[in-house]
Amino acid sequence: MADNARAQRLADLIREVVAEKLHRGIKDPRLGTHVTVTDTRVTGDLREATVFYTVYGDDEDRKAAAAGLESAKGVLRTAVGRAAGIKHTPSLAFVADALPENAKTIDDALARARAADEEVRKASSGASYAGEADPYRKPGESEADGPQDSGDGEDESA
Repeated sequence: MADNARAQRLADLIREVVAEKLHRGIKDPRLGTHVTVTDTRVTGDLREATVFYTVYGDDEDRKAAAAGLESAKGVLRTAVGRAAGIKHTPSLAFVADALPENAKTIDDALARARAADEEVRKASSGASYAGEADPYRKPGESEADGPQDSGDGEDESA
């Protein structure tokens, strides 16, 4: 079992090597420049690595990129092995990252909240206070306005 720091360093190296190889080394038109490596995780025994990626485009682009990554898996693993210089090169598994879908869900929720805030703002634009604008008493007001506390802790109305 490797320590977590070593696994993290290997994961960072794999992310950099795979991203660089996708950007410059692989001539597959399905991968192009619209595939982004977002994260990489390595198991504790350093035998398997999971590479998370996102694809800029529609569903057809995502399917084509997934097929392209599967076909380039051997070339990418070889590049990782050369760069890492370890006894066993981890096997690579590519997983589409759910980050864009989560971000879209959050953006939709924020848009609904903005619309609700705008409705409340429009409804309250002509409204007035239920009581006075300033409900607090000021020093020096008359006793007719109500009992005031003398500050000694005793109730004057008793």
